Amino acid sequence: MLTIALSKGKLIEPTLELFRLAGYESAALVGESRRLIFPCPEIDTTFLIVRPSDVPTYVEYGGADAGIVGKDVLMEQDSDVYEPLDLLFGACRISVAALRAEVACDRLSSKVRVATKYPRITERFFNQRGIPVEIIKLYGSIELAPVVGLADRIVDLVETGSTLKAHDLVEVDLIAQSTARFIANRASLKLKHAPLMDMIRRLRKAVAASQKAPVMAGGKSAPKRASTSAKDRA
Repeated sequence: MLTIALSKGKLIEPTLELFRLAGYESAALVGESRRLIFPCPEIDTTFLIVRPSDVPTYVEYGGADAGIVGKDVLMEQDSDVYEPLDLLFGACRISVAALRAEVACDRLSSKVRVATKYPRITERFFNQRGIPVEIIKLYGSIELAPVVGLADRIVDLVETGSTLKAHDLVEVDLIAQSTARFIANRASLKLKHAPLMDMIRRLRKAVAASQKAPVMAGGKSAPKRASTSAKDRA
């Protein structure tokens, strides 16, 4: 039996739809529930519902054979996992943003203070550009930091940009694009090679099929319900 760690939150519904499209249909995954573990013996799989930031840890250390998580989390944690598949949903971008007025006046000291929940990504980005940076780690409401004078810039995940606009912030640099990724434990790839590779194959076909699905409101393509370049480093 395979154990798969899934990210709770906004990725969970498209993830479950993709698994259904791939043929991993189970009554245990239908409806609202406060449970965090879902044994599905009919498809020889157990699903764990965990925080997105914990998915790479579960997979890297063998608590799960595989998982689905955003590329932003993988970039921040740099976990030792196998990343064979881009699932193409949950598209966002990791951006540097600042107050519109500050950008217009080009007010920046020699050292930039940046608020973010991505300290590693932020440090790498500014170091690569030779810009001294002071990082303030926050866990939410990142957009408030420049408004109250806590930081000169923020680094955050942006989907539509509406939250930035609501706080009079503008994107000034794009760091990376992020989508949901399928990751696997390296030992499990050897010990459970056949079922894991079969899952990857079926999910790859489901991703291709989902790209042909009708476009919903908001311009997003939704995976259809089932009817009957890969990287080796996250």
